[in-house]
Amino acid sequence: MTSLYILIFLIGLILGSFYNVVGLRIPEKESIIMPRSACPSCGQSLSPFELVPVLSYLALKGKCGKCQSGISPLYPIMELVTGILFVSAPMLLGWKVELLIAWAFISLLVIIFVSDYVYMLIPNKILLFFAAFMLLLRIFIPLDPWWDMFAGAAVGFVIPFFIAIISKGGIGGGDIKLFSLIGLLIGVKGVLLSIMFSTLLGAVFGGIGLAAGLVKKGEPIPFGPFIAMGALAAYFFGQEVLDWYWKLL
Repeated sequence: MTSLYILIFLIGLILGSFYNVVGLRIPEKESIIMPRSACPSCGQSLSPFELVPVLSYLALKGKCGKCQSGISPLYPIMELVTGILFVSAPMLLGWKVELLIAWAFISLLVIIFVSDYVYMLIPNKILLFFAAFMLLLRIFIPLDPWWDMFAGAAVGFVIPFFIAIISKGGIGGGDIKLFSLIGLLIGVKGVLLSIMFSTLLGAVFGGIGLAAGLVKKGEPIPFGPFIAMGALAAYFFGQEVLDWYWKLL
């Protein structure tokens, strides 16, 4: 069993490297296949040695092997996070078919995290691809009750939409569509928790950023990463949070 967990972790690392590419290239309307990955500073194509997830970054001390320019730590961080999330899924859910949903969900949110963090953009192309894919998955691996995915998609759209109207653009269209997709995948209770967790995380980290001088007052910050973290928390721990809450009442 240990070897299986190691294999899943390694697969997660490799996919995390690919998701970095997707998250960085799709918003720029570039191919995710060609050209090969290259140094963002000098344009030198990376060798296979320089493309090993996490290890290459550590071996090269976070610098390009040719021009010695610094490489963003976002690359190894997201590779490592994807690997950890992939291997955590069966530990938290058990070995069941729902794992396919979990891994697809993780994949979506990692890509969105990268895209929104770098460009403050959640591309429709990514959302449409995963919407079709996840709808198909949920048809064969339904929620209980089965209609919860449609109700969740509706709630995930309506509530953020009204928040956007009330706040006069405080939440973007990409965020609204992402919440709707999250609702499709995890239902009404899951998307409500996702909205709550995401808002809380955004407020906490935004407050810390303001206090530390990293964020200027009135300056927009990407909300996608907080949605990703909040949605994952709701998906994996939502029922435990609800059980704990009901016990307090």
